[in-house]
Formats: sequence, C-alpha cells, structure tokens
Amino acid sequence: MLTSEILAVNTAFYRAFEKKDLEAMSALWSQGTGSTCIHPGSSILRGWKQVRASWEQIFRNTAYIEINLDIMATEVADNIAYVVVVENVLQVVNGRRLEAQSIATNVFQFLSGKWYLVHHHGSPIMR
Repeated sequence: MLTSEILAVNTAFYRAFEKKDLEAMSALWSQGTGSTCIHPGSSILRGWKQVRASWEQIFRNTAYIEINLDIMATEVADNIAYVVVVENVLQVVNGRRLEAQSIATNVFQFLSGKWYLVHHHGSPIMR
C-alpha cells in the first residue's frame, strides 16, 4: 500500500519534469529549507528557493524531455521513503537530440498527511 503511494508520487515527479510544469513540481516538493537537490554534474542545492530556481532554469533551457524509468529499489520506513531509479533520458537542448542515462535517488517525507519530495540526486551513468 505505502509502496504504491510512493511510486505514484515518484511518477508524478517525473511527469511534472517531462511536462516542464513548475506548478506541479512545486506541489510535489517540500517547500522547506531542508529540501536538497543534486542534478547530474552539479553541486548541492539547499532549500526550496534554490531547488525551484534550478528547475526553472532546466525547464527554460530544455525544448523537449522524455524520461523512462527502471525502478531499482523502493523502501518505506515510518515517515521516510526512497526510490532508486535508472533514468533513461531523451532530450532536445539547443536543437540537439541527446540521450543519456542517470541513476537517481528520490527521498520522500510524510508531512502533514502527504508524501513530499525532500531530496533528488541524479548522477550520470558513464558508458
């Protein structure tokens, strides 16, 4: 039951990402100072203000993005859960089609009756 809830929130995160929907993304993230994000090749972003600004920039600079997931692990314990995925990414940036794979960990916390994303860490998979 809880695992399916976590996977649903995780899927909603990637749909917001693909649609470049900042409003949907904002609804999924904890708005607190404890939220953190590490995009592939980047340093840590701390707090929702920095995390939001990074999504704004990604959405502005990406013409098209499609992400297909391979779920590697899911764990739920009390009010914390995580999902580890392989992200199979197809994107168009500056007119160029790019395909890449990243491995990502998404951490969720149950706050005020709802699961929120509190940490996203993506790392490129080198071939």
